[in-house]
Amino acid sequence: ARMILPDEMWERLEPLLPPDKPVRSNGRPPIPNRKVLMGILFVLRTGIPWEDLPQELGYGSGMTCWRRLRDWQKEGVWAQVHAALLSALRGANAIDWSRAVVQFFGPRSFWGQETGPNPTDRRKSGSKHHILSDANGVPLSFTLTGANAHDVTQLLPLVEAIPCVHGKRGKPRHRPDRVQGDRAYDSEPHRRVLRAKGITPVTARRRTEHGSGLGKTRWVIERTISWLHQFRRLRVRYERRADIHEAFLCLGCIIICCNALKGFC
Repeated sequence: ARMILPDEMWERLEPLLPPDKPVRSNGRPPIPNRKVLMGILFVLRTGIPWEDLPQELGYGSGMTCWRRLRDWQKEGVWAQVHAALLSALRGANAIDWSRAVVQFFGPRSFWGQETGPNPTDRRKSGSKHHILSDANGVPLSFTLTGANAHDVTQLLPLVEAIPCVHGKRGKPRHRPDRVQGDRAYDSEPHRRVLRAKGITPVTARRRTEHGSGLGKTRWVIERTISWLHQFRRLRVRYERRADIHEAFLCLGCIIICCNALKGFC
C-alpha cells in the first residue's frame, strides 16, 4: 500500500505540531502524533466515517483522531503549519507573487454549518470552497461558505486571509501584485478596494464577449482544485461542524504545499 505519511513529509511537519502527550504512570499510553495524523489523512483521502477507521492499521480509534483534529483546529495549529510551509516555499523561490488566481468549487453537503441551498442544483444543500492560489497553483488562502453565497463576496476575505509569509529578509509578504478572476468576481467596488491595497484587479467583465485571455493563465487554480478533489472527504461534505471541514480543507492545502516543496528543496 502507498505510504500515507512518508518520512520526508513527517520530518517537515513534526516540528510544527504540538509535542506528544506525556506518558502517564496509569492508564493507556497516548497515541503518538504521527499515528494520529496518519489516521486523519486516511479519513481525508478515503472519505470513510470516523468509526470505520481500521484498527489493524494502528492509527488509534476514529474518535481519538477526530478529537486531535478538532483540538488542533481550535488552537490554530493547522493555520500555523500552512503559514510555515508557505514561508519555506518563499525561501525556496517557489511562490510567484506576480498574480494570484481565485476560484471556487462546491462539494455537496447534506447538513451542517456553512451550508445553503444551491441555486444551480435544485436548491439542494451544499457548501462552497473558495480558493486563492499564486501563479504556480500553491494555495495561499481559502474560505468556506454556503452554496448560496455569491462568489464575489469572498474576494476580499480571501485576500485578507493570506498569512504573512516569511522566508526571506525584510518584511513578510502577504499581498500579490495582481488578482485574477472570472466574470463571477466582476465588481467595481471590489476593484477599488484592491487598488487601494496596491493590488491590480484583473477580472473579466459581465456582458462582454468571451476571449479575454484569462483562461490561459487561470488554469493553475483549476489544477489546484483537482488536487483537492483527490481527497474524497472534500468532494462530499459529511461534517456537521464547519470547523472540522475547514480543518480538512486546510490539511489538503498543507499536503499540496508539502508536495510543492519536493521539487524545490
